[in-house]
Amino acid sequence: MSGGVWVVMVAAAAAAGASAAVQKRPLLERFAGPAAAELKLPFSEAVRVGDVLYLSGQIGLQPGTRALVAGGIVPETRQTLENVKRVLEAHGSSLDRVAKCTVFLADMTEWPRMNEVYVTFFANALPARSALGANGLALGARVEIECIAVVGS
Repeated sequence: MSGGVWVVMVAAAAAAGASAAVQKRPLLERFAGPAAAELKLPFSEAVRVGDVLYLSGQIGLQPGTRALVAGGIVPETRQTLENVKRVLEAHGSSLDRVAKCTVFLADMTEWPRMNEVYVTFFANALPARSALGANGLALGARVEIECIAVVGS
């Protein structure tokens, strides 16, 4: 058997094994997460479809509470992105693997101050992004951010 044929056979066997491992994972997984479960929130904090993780919108809640951090748009944005980071890491991803974010603002005039904080979290890998004004966010938040990220190797 020539070396090239052997390499192809080994590669095919490895691919078949990898396919079997991938097939064991459900196509769609929903993750309530400890905060959502503890606070009895009516949604999953994230849903994984294949190698894509969809995060529910995060707001600037202090961890484990229904209380927003005090101080307005800057601390709320910082806490919101810390919450995004925590959810990503809990489900096998990270900020540098975020492909797209959608930012909802209660007041679009606060966009420049939100953006000053936002770019510090994505300094080396800016995802695609949309930003829009909303006529009210959950619990009176100033900002809500949802993301789509890649997971796996």
